[in-house]
Amino acid sequence: AFEKNPDNPCFLCAKMRRGVLYKKVEELGCNKLALGHHFDDVIETTMINMFYAGTIKTMIPKVSSSSGKLSVIRPMVYIKEENIINFTKRNGIKPMSCGCPVEDKKTDSKRAELKKLLEQLEETNPNIKQSIFNSMKNINLDYVLGYTRGNKKKTK
Repeated sequence: AFEKNPDNPCFLCAKMRRGVLYKKVEELGCNKLALGHHFDDVIETTMINMFYAGTIKTMIPKVSSSSGKLSVIRPMVYIKEENIINFTKRNGIKPMSCGCPVEDKKTDSKRAELKKLLEQLEETNPNIKQSIFNSMKNINLDYVLGYTRGNKKKTK
């Protein structure tokens, strides 16, 4: 996948942050790690995978680690980014900046590119984000050219 490219700074940063989080969860003796991915992250990840990795895949609300000792949960996947931004503004919560050049818009990212594309598409179809989100819950395997389940690949 595009995001799994080791040359992509976002991939490296995410991998390092996850490593630190997993280590802390283990130190604390916890079995769940809650991440802050939201509705828009799910849509953007879906599109990144389709456009740049040639796969239909997204983030899901709960996934087990490869060891099975830890569950990663995303309790905010049904909350839109604009609602989170509005909530933080109303409640005087200031977002933290990590100093990332991608976050600070000093360099482009595929995610930012797709955000712009989605804004353009919303002008003619205000429900486009919901449609993309829903599409990941309504996959009819009878009408796809092939799919992978676990390590098994099926093609038609």
